[in-house]
Amino acid sequence: MKQAKTISIIELLKEFSTEHKSIKWLEKIRWDKEPVCHHCGGIDNIGKYKSKKHTYWHKDCRKAFTVKTNTIMHSSKIPTQKWVVAIYTMLTSRKGVSSLQLSKELGITQKSSWFMLQRIRQACKQGSFKLSNVVEVDETYVGGKEANKHAHKKLNAGRGAVGKTAVFGMKERGGKVKAMVIDRTNKATLQGNIHNNIKAKSTVYTDDFRGYLGLSGFNHKTVNHSAKEYVNGMAHTNGIESVWAVLKRGYNGTFHNISTKHLNRYIDEFVFRLNEGNCQIDTKDRMVSLFKGIGNNRISYKELTG
Repeated sequence: MKQAKTISIIELLKEFSTEHKSIKWLEKIRWDKEPVCHHCGGIDNIGKYKSKKHTYWHKDCRKAFTVKTNTIMHSSKIPTQKWVVAIYTMLTSRKGVSSLQLSKELGITQKSSWFMLQRIRQACKQGSFKLSNVVEVDETYVGGKEANKHAHKKLNAGRGAVGKTAVFGMKERGGKVKAMVIDRTNKATLQGNIHNNIKAKSTVYTDDFRGYLGLSGFNHKTVNHSAKEYVNGMAHTNGIESVWAVLKRGYNGTFHNISTKHLNRYIDEFVFRLNEGNCQIDTKDRMVSLFKGIGNNRISYKELTG
């Protein structure tokens, strides 16, 4: 098996030692060779400002742009070099990194760090691809203790998880993971997500929860957790349960509390890290993969906090 090439923070800072180097690297990822206008998509008649570093001008639509235009870094005053370090830190921290910790490492305010991390998570959105072959399926519940919550924040997710938020997940054996927040754990919701995210005729392993009963269109096999049966031949959900273990270690050990409003973004972050972070993918390649998702993912502070 190919061993991934890692890069230390010292090596990273040497490679991205200046703002110019950081921007040129980002331009190569986003444009490859020639700049593209992010206002109209034009590639011809593009000039470069002499007085403004790394700023281009499209003569056809008469608008200025940079490689950061209409990306998660749009209008950000934080240097590109610090964005590179932030993304590296997020990708190499198995349990994630808190806004407080990142603010100290980058020398910025916690408010700026929080906004920065939320925008990076925006680039981690899960694609519309479907899982196949053998897929383990399960739900879990995350959230603080009910005794510590105000009444209006208490939720009823069902299946004995009063006050917690339900998260649904699927893991293809030897492949990728998909996960998302769900409002209910009823049959329509669970089986609807299975049909939307797993190819028909795949083998699906679940526990014996009634929400999975009668699942059609798949080779469906169960393990009876109610009877303390955790393995039934090849059927088990150990893989997806290991995903929940990583998620909860991050929730409890790094973030401590995540609002329901933003939970899906945090899940996207964990799923991205799991899907892109196995031992066969180089650290730099994982960074490139995330940077490729920054385009057309602009989000404002008002949108996040409104």
